[in-house]
Amino acid sequence: MSNKQQFQRAQFDQVMVPNYAPANVIPVRGEGSRVWDQQGQEFIDFAGGIAVNCLGHCHPKLTAALQEQGQKLWHLSNVMTNEPALALATKLVEHTFADKVYFANSGAEANEAALKLARRYAQDNYGTDKTEIIAFNQGFHGRTFFTVTVGGQAAYSDGFGPKPQGVTHLPYNDVAALEAQVSDKTCAIMLEPLQGEGGIINATPEFLTAVRRLADKHNALVIFDEVQTGVGRTGKLYAYMNSAIVPDILTTAKALGGGFPIAAMLTTTAIAAHLKVGTHGSTYGGNPLACAVANAVLDEICQPQVLAGVSQREQMFRAGLAAINDKYQVFKEVRGQGLLLGAVLNDKYAGRSREFLLASIDQGLMSLIAGPNVVRFAPSLIIPEADITEGLARFERAVAAVVAA
Repeated sequence: MSNKQQFQRAQFDQVMVPNYAPANVIPVRGEGSRVWDQQGQEFIDFAGGIAVNCLGHCHPKLTAALQEQGQKLWHLSNVMTNEPALALATKLVEHTFADKVYFANSGAEANEAALKLARRYAQDNYGTDKTEIIAFNQGFHGRTFFTVTVGGQAAYSDGFGPKPQGVTHLPYNDVAALEAQVSDKTCAIMLEPLQGEGGIINATPEFLTAVRRLADKHNALVIFDEVQTGVGRTGKLYAYMNSAIVPDILTTAKALGGGFPIAAMLTTTAIAAHLKVGTHGSTYGGNPLACAVANAVLDEICQPQVLAGVSQREQMFRAGLAAINDKYQVFKEVRGQGLLLGAVLNDKYAGRSREFLLASIDQGLMSLIAGPNVVRFAPSLIIPEADITEGLARFERAVAAVVAA
């Protein structure tokens, strides 16, 4: 760094829109589940870029895929197709319920496509009155105006003027509320099979079964937002595979590119037919660079030992967090599945999750929060066991610091 300018955190306030409040640490290099900042301080990464870096930082297979494609073809637009996009779509179809794939750049864009498709499918088949989208409180589906309105956190959608209409929010996991609301005017039921931003809350089997049953009864589509739960995060390639139901539309992003921006919407041939030529699109969707990297990601994640290793690592995390809690009594429970886990603060520490995050940074650990009461962990799916052990030791020191404050 000696021969070029080293930017400091203060520069963010000078040149960036103030919608984020990043930490003072500025990472400059990562390898596996370790990251180093400008001063060379090392951090263990339990955050995974918010469930994105599913194979850690600079995985050699992903780096090689990016470098190889970078010498061939970067961008074409969808006036033509490209080999990496066709290869990736074929893999996604082979490994899931889906017949058809649409590529975008982010989870919000994939969800936008899913919602538009559901509305178009309902209009084409059942008329213009079938527009209601049912979603759930504390859900999160992105930051476009449509997706943030469908998301169940009003604080994210208020203050921008009139919202898109026809969206109903219900309590998550409440079968009775769902039964009372679904009607022949419902075009789609959209949910995360495991709520991420909303606090790491699993859908119950009874709830998922009711979603599928009621959607079928009223000719509505089931949309699974697997932006955070997908690509091995729960120990299966997609979380729906842990359940007894299959969605009609599934969205995936975050981990799909292992850190390179890419997203996809997956669906069946019959439903996909309603996005005819010209009805939807994306300049960068299906970008050859992104698809080449995502192909390498799927090749790694789909190995049985990688998926099996997720559950093994989950047990290490749960045991370690239980041991910490036995000493310090700060958590009410640990929720989640696979390597998307949330340590829920008890009443004594309610509202203080950010303090635990900041204390972790001081101890050389990157973690996350999911609201004011949940400390969230979403590390690499192949994080070495030694890094889990050391990271939990650092987290214990962070907990001790918060308790002593």
